[in-house]
Amino acid sequence: MSGLMIAAPSSGSGKTTVTLGLLRALTRRGFPIAPGKAGPDYIDPAFHTAASGKPCLNYDPWAMRTELLRANAAAAAKDGSTLIVEAMMGLYDGAADGTGSPADLAATLGLAVVLVVDCARLSHSVAALVRGYMDHRHDVRVAGVILNRVGSDRHEAMLRDALERASVPTFGVLRQDGALTLPERHLGLVQAGEHGMLEAFIDHAAMRVASGCDVDAILANASPLRPDSPSEAKALRPLGQRIAIARDVAFAFSYEHLLSGWLRQGAEISFFSPLGDEAPDVGADAIYLPGGYPELHAESLAGATHFRAVMHAAAGRGVRVFGECGGYMALGEGLVAADGRRYEMLGLLPLVTSFAERKRHLGYRRVAPFDTGFFEGAMTAHEFHYSTIVSEGKAEPLFAVEDAAGVDLGRAGLRRGNVAGSFMHLIDLSA
Repeated sequence: MSGLMIAAPSSGSGKTTVTLGLLRALTRRGFPIAPGKAGPDYIDPAFHTAASGKPCLNYDPWAMRTELLRANAAAAAKDGSTLIVEAMMGLYDGAADGTGSPADLAATLGLAVVLVVDCARLSHSVAALVRGYMDHRHDVRVAGVILNRVGSDRHEAMLRDALERASVPTFGVLRQDGALTLPERHLGLVQAGEHGMLEAFIDHAAMRVASGCDVDAILANASPLRPDSPSEAKALRPLGQRIAIARDVAFAFSYEHLLSGWLRQGAEISFFSPLGDEAPDVGADAIYLPGGYPELHAESLAGATHFRAVMHAAAGRGVRVFGECGGYMALGEGLVAADGRRYEMLGLLPLVTSFAERKRHLGYRRVAPFDTGFFEGAMTAHEFHYSTIVSEGKAEPLFAVEDAAGVDLGRAGLRRGNVAGSFMHLIDLSA
C-alpha cells in the first residue's frame, strides 16, 4: 500500500485541478487509485469521486484520531490502490493551535508530497521557495514539484534551470489555461452536482496533466503507507439502526467516513431529496439532515409540503431527527434569504436564521453533549457558514463548545426531545 499527497505553498495554487487531472488520467490507464481529501472540506470529495469513480474519504489531521486516519487509509488502499490525497491550504498551514497541517497528515500516513507551485509571478525565486518547503521538516518528504500557470517557453526554462541547480525534481509543467478554472461561491467551489460541464472540465484537466507531467515519475515516488495502520477504528455511534439521509444540492455536505462508519456498525442507510419533496423512509428510526445550501433553495424547501408533513409525523412518533448546519437551519421555524424574504422551514426547533445579514463562522471545534441521548461523548467538529441566528426559543442546548485553541465558545445547538441540531459538522470522537 502506497500513497502521495498533492500539496502547495498556499490555497489557490491549483491543487484541485492537478488532483482531478491526475485521478482521471490514472483511471483511464486502469491504474488502481483511492482518492482522498485532507481536512474538513465537504465539497472537493465529490469532484474526486467524479474524476475517479471511487468514493473519496476525508483525512483530517486535526479532527481525526491517528487510528482512524490510518485505518481509513489502509481500508482505501487494501486492494493495492495508491492513495492520492489532495491537501488543504498550504502544506504547513494548520488550525488555530498550529496543529493539523497537511504536513502532519503526510507524516502520520507516510505520504510523499508533490508540491504544486503557482509560477505566474515567479521565476528564479522558485528554487528558494521549494527548497525551503523540502527542508522545513525532516519527517515530511517533498519528492518534487509541478509548475503551474507557466507563461512561456522562456519562463519554463528559467524555472527549470533554477530548480535543477537546487537539486529539485520537476515532475511537470502546466501552462496558463483559462479553461482550468472552477466556479466558486461563499463556501468554496460550486458543488460537483451543479457543474454542468464537469466531465468536460475533468477530461481537459486530465489531458493537460497527462501531456505536461511525467505521471510515471509521480507514481514512482509514492511512499509506502505506515505499516502499523490498523484494519479498523472505533467510529461515531450511528444515529439509529435505519437512518434516512437527506441528499440533494441543498443537503450535500455529509462525510463519507461518517456514513461508512455507521454502515460498519450495522446501520442501514437510505436517501431522500427534500428539494424533490420526497419523504424519508417510513421505516427509519433516525433522520439526518446534513449541511448544504438551504439558503439558496429556501423557497423550494418552504413549498415541499409532503416532506414537511412526513417529517412532522416522524418526529411525532419518536423518530430521532438531527440536523447539521444547513440541516439545522431547515429544522428551524424560518430562514431569511439573501434578499431579506423570510421562508417557513420545518418548525421542529425554535430557531430563525438569516443569510441576509452575513457573518463568517469558521474553525475547528471540540463539542461535548449536554445529554447523551444523541451522542455518547466529546467529539471534534468543524464550523463554516455565513448565516446568523435571528432568534432562538425555548429548548435545551445541545453542545458545550471550544475552539481549536481551547477558548470557551459557550453553548451551541438546540434539542427538543428527539429533535436536535447545531451548526457543527461532526467529524470524530475526541481523542
